[in-house]
Amino acid sequence: MTKIQRILVAGGDARQIYCERHLSRRFDTGLTGFENGRMEGVYDCLILPCIPIDENGSVPSETGGIPVQKLRESLAHGALIIAGRITPELRQYFPDNTIRDYLTREEFQLSNAVPTAEGAVETALRELPVTLSGSRVLIVGLGRIGTSLAGILKGFGADVTAAVRSAESAAKSRLLGVRPICMEEIGGDCDVVFNTVPCTVLKTTQLEKFPRKTIFIELASPPYGIDLEAAEKGGFRVIKASGLPGKTAPVTAGRIIANTAEYIISEEVNYE
Repeated sequence: MTKIQRILVAGGDARQIYCERHLSRRFDTGLTGFENGRMEGVYDCLILPCIPIDENGSVPSETGGIPVQKLRESLAHGALIIAGRITPELRQYFPDNTIRDYLTREEFQLSNAVPTAEGAVETALRELPVTLSGSRVLIVGLGRIGTSLAGILKGFGADVTAAVRSAESAAKSRLLGVRPICMEEIGGDCDVVFNTVPCTVLKTTQLEKFPRKTIFIELASPPYGIDLEAAEKGGFRVIKASGLPGKTAPVTAGRIIANTAEYIISEEVNYE
């Protein structure tokens, strides 16, 4: 692959705006899908949002869906595509391009955990009728986001428990000063439950172990960790809070995408 000099950032939310601004320090950049966007000439690289293609086959944006053909016409032959959540549909639209997924990168996931956790705590502060200090909180899953959440919640003075699957995660929980329980023990008198697990673990049986006052904050993407249908039938309140960094910390989140894109480009391109 030849040296990348021009990058087009397309669609998405405010994260993409700040991603483009960060990249413009080093590259000639364009931005489309926003009121003050600009797209001129031919680009060597295209950066798409976390959800790159919507159900209509367009790139979602603040100004409406961007036709994929319009983007393809602006790309050089063999241009690099950097996107979140690569799907078969995306590969069909760009069959001759190298496509790289920034969501699966370790450096992205580690960096993105903090703004996600902060956004989750902000959601809880807004929705809870009581203070986090002294509240009984359950974190389901103790990965990157769950670990960040535990530290922040402990700082607020919350009584934090973590539902984990392994002895390693239980040991990590104790190091964080958080009480571990196994997934089978999920339940109890909690004020708020944060789910970070991307597969359904909170089904009817588990939900029935909580009081109706409990607020559930879903941080995972579909198919979610909470059975939403079962929660609705049971009268539980679930707040879907995926994509929080773009809503609560777009500048930081945009910079994280830009930094990850730069790492990907440096691996794909042989600079002189």
